[in-house]
Amino acid sequence: MMNQGIVIFAFLISCVLTWGLRAYAIKHNVIDRPNQRSSHSVPTPRGGGVAIVLTLLAAMVLFYFSLQITVETFLGLFIPGLIVAIIGFLDDHGHIAARWRLLMHFLSAAIGIYFLGPFPVISVFGYELSLSWIGMILGCVYLVWMLNLFNFMDGINGLASSEAITFALSSAILLFINHYADSPGNLYPLTLALVGAAAGFLVWNFPVAKIFMGDAGSGFLGIIIGLIILHIAKVDSHFFFAELCLMGVFIVDATTTLLRRLMSGKKVYEAHASHSYQILARKFGSHVPVTLMAIAVNIVWLLPIACFIASAKIDGVVGLVIAWLPLLYVAVKFGAGVKDKESNNV
Repeated sequence: MMNQGIVIFAFLISCVLTWGLRAYAIKHNVIDRPNQRSSHSVPTPRGGGVAIVLTLLAAMVLFYFSLQITVETFLGLFIPGLIVAIIGFLDDHGHIAARWRLLMHFLSAAIGIYFLGPFPVISVFGYELSLSWIGMILGCVYLVWMLNLFNFMDGINGLASSEAITFALSSAILLFINHYADSPGNLYPLTLALVGAAAGFLVWNFPVAKIFMGDAGSGFLGIIIGLIILHIAKVDSHFFFAELCLMGVFIVDATTTLLRRLMSGKKVYEAHASHSYQILARKFGSHVPVTLMAIAVNIVWLLPIACFIASAKIDGVVGLVIAWLPLLYVAVKFGAGVKDKESNNV
């Protein structure tokens, strides 16, 4: 009952906060106006993701004072998340140069890695791999990529928040069925809070977007989810690849798009609309089927494979190849990184 209460309470708080943020955005003209690269055609308030930020940060404080997470875990999630959210909030209200955003992103990642402690041991083909200081460097790069890819993938109604919901719910399931839900200091309660917080925002963003998430919310979700993956990987060495498996839709689409744009000589920092989810939204003439397909893939395809990886029934690398290869095929087939948006809006 307490676990259900976490989800419900986080949902209600986030839903009410999103309503308030929508009123704030309209009053202060924090509006996302469509341009040639947009996937929407109606001016819409943005910044609603701050509701997720405030709800989850409050949950972290509650879990810390109730001794459900350690001080290191609390600081290693709270501080990076807060920094990224503030930078995103300021960028939503104006413009911050990319170099300063990137600098703060790396600072946030470094803080998160510092409080993480020893980098998680990873199980690869039956061997326990300890990356030590190399892992910490790679971990910073990984976290910066995670927060930016979440920003890249937040382009159609409901996609980013539903990805957060399915990831957090699936992570909770992995911890529960492998008997780690009651382990002291794990992030099981936080995954439940994330489910509720993201669902509270989703009410206002899908199927019709009454408010957009904004950089504050998407960047926050990216780094928090990236850190959750690393913290859960410390619980069990098999969990690193299992957790990465759950993020396959976002990781494969964003990474494939970036690499193909690089290979074709395009400037990766320029705005574009060539992610496969954007291409599919234009093909269907609607955001709804694309978001629903992503949810279905997460639950029906990626979660079962992640369960096999977490329980050591298949190797993590093998599991990722099996899970991600069809996603890579779809991304390449539909022209991710190649087919940009034409002059007409969707």
